Amino acid sequence: MPGKAKIVLLNGAGSAGKTSIAKAIQARASSIFLHVQMDAFLDMMPQRTLGKPEGLTFEMVERDGKPFVILTSGPELERTLRGMRHAIAAMAEQGCHMVIDDVMIDDTSAEYRTLLAPYDFHMVGVFAPLDVLERRERNRGDRALGLARSQFDIVHRGRTYDLEIDSSSATADECAAAIVRAFAL
Repeated sequence: MPGKAKIVLLNGAGSAGKTSIAKAIQARASSIFLHVQMDAFLDMMPQRTLGKPEGLTFEMVERDGKPFVILTSGPELERTLRGMRHAIAAMAEQGCHMVIDDVMIDDTSAEYRTLLAPYDFHMVGVFAPLDVLERRERNRGDRALGLARSQFDIVHRGRTYDLEIDSSSATADECAAAIVRAFAL
C-alpha cells in the first residue's frame, strides 16, 4: 500500500523561479519528489494547435509602452490541463510525492484543492516584483517578452496559499529550504 503522497504546488508568473525552486526541492527533500511541469503538458499539444482557437493563441500587444502577451486557451488545451490535474491526482493515489510547477491564470486552484484533498497538499505562491520578472524574461531568451507582465496581475488573484515566498530576495535553494522546512519534506 503506497504511503500518503506529499504534494507542493508552486504557482507564480513566468520567470518567477518555479522550475529552479522545484529542482532545489528535489535535491533537498528527504523523499523522492517528481517534478511535474505545466510546460511539459503544453509541449504534448501538437504544434498545429499553437496559434489556433482550439489550442493556445498568443497575441502580442503593447500596453503602457511595454510588450504584453494576451494568451487564450482553447477547448483542447483546457482538456489537456484538466487531464494534467487528474493525472497528478492519479499519481498521488499511487503514493508519488510531487512538486508541481504551474501558472494558474484561471480558477484551477479549487480543482487542485478538491482533487488533492486526500493527500498532504500545499500551495505555495512564488512572488517577485514585475521589474525582476521582466529582467529574468529578457535574460532567459526563451520566453515571449511581455508574458510575465500579462500574468503578473492575475496569477495570484483570489488565491490562498499555505506559504508565500519572494524569489527576488532569496535564491532558489533558499526558497526550497523554506518550503522543505515548512512542510517537513
